Amino acid sequence: MQEFKAGEIRLDRGDVLIDEGASYDRLYTLLEGVLIRSQSLEDGRRQILNFMFPGDLIGLQGAFDEPSSHTIEALIDAHLCRFKRGDFAGFVSKNPGLAYDITWLAAKEETALEGHILSLGQRNARERVTYLAVWLIDRAQSTCLADESNVLALPITQSQIADMLGLSLVHTNRTLRQLQREGLVEWKSRKIHVPDLAKAADFAQFDRSREKSRPFL
Repeated sequence: MQEFKAGEIRLDRGDVLIDEGASYDRLYTLLEGVLIRSQSLEDGRRQILNFMFPGDLIGLQGAFDEPSSHTIEALIDAHLCRFKRGDFAGFVSKNPGLAYDITWLAAKEETALEGHILSLGQRNARERVTYLAVWLIDRAQSTCLADESNVLALPITQSQIADMLGLSLVHTNRTLRQLQREGLVEWKSRKIHVPDLAKAADFAQFDRSREKSRPFL
């Protein structure tokens, strides 16, 4: 990885790493922080596709020789390792073990996207918000950003929740208040708390048993 590495960069909260429609010749691994991957329509409406955590590889989500199909921005301050995209083919041919890890990470992101798509298509609002909260806590625990108290300090706004889950702001606010009354999810402006993770996962039909140890590149 050190031979492949071309430097490191830091992002402040809100900084854009990759602009939708622009061309880039870099790949990245996230060392610290959390990023948002999203797509937008011409009228400004946005769909958040995924949240990216330490260990995730960034830049393989689109075709290598085409402009980026998405925007990636920092949800919180972030630290990334940078690589030259043109060196990637030679790198994976010389390092089959790391190539397997990269393939595994790509497959896990696709699995996560399938869960989010299922939420948009079939889960009701309460299930969508609970599923997202459990998924975020689960990912954070696997990267040491949260512990067994099931509390995650992330400044995710209600607008961002709505952009992720296809809900209006009014519906999002109403759903968050209902889930808090039910004791399933406590979602504040800078903190997510899921008091009983097993209960919430069962309610949202989130399979936590599939999340195994992740490779860190």
